[in-house]
Amino acid sequence: MQSAVLRSIDGYEIRRCMPEQMGQVIDINLRALPEHYSNDFYYELLEGFPEGFLVATKGESVVGYIINRIEFGFSNIKGFSLVKKGHVVSVAVLEEHRNKGLGRILMEEGMKAMKEKGCKEVFLEVRITNSNAIALYNSLGFKVSDRLRHYYRDGEDAYLMVRSLEQSTTHE
Repeated sequence: MQSAVLRSIDGYEIRRCMPEQMGQVIDINLRALPEHYSNDFYYELLEGFPEGFLVATKGESVVGYIINRIEFGFSNIKGFSLVKKGHVVSVAVLEEHRNKGLGRILMEEGMKAMKEKGCKEVFLEVRITNSNAIALYNSLGFKVSDRLRHYYRDGEDAYLMVRSLEQSTTHE
């Protein structure tokens, strides 16, 4: 069973992830990204914020995903004020399905879900060498806030990128 279509583009559909799709999500993570999580972690995130755990499908196949969560803490934008904020934990699209707008739509729909839950801002971490992802995030209004030294297990640095959700979640 699949959830309702949130958006569609060129034969692809964006939907909320269903538990039975988790195996495909985990497989995409293993194939597309160097960072991996325990299987339980995925289910915890799905249970914690199902509106923000989205998949891109083509037919019955999951070809991309975005995992978000909601956190409370110090603002990454406004200094020492406490805010409800969204965290993009992971986003990936299988290589053969890239450059079709799926990453952008997953990000936009994820930010929309965060905003609907009352988040004031969103943040993510990205490898400093991932120029394609950085370009996408910049085009969506994200700005580099900090450089996190040795953030990844292999020692690579990450950029902390942030964006207000008090503006539109889509960019033309």
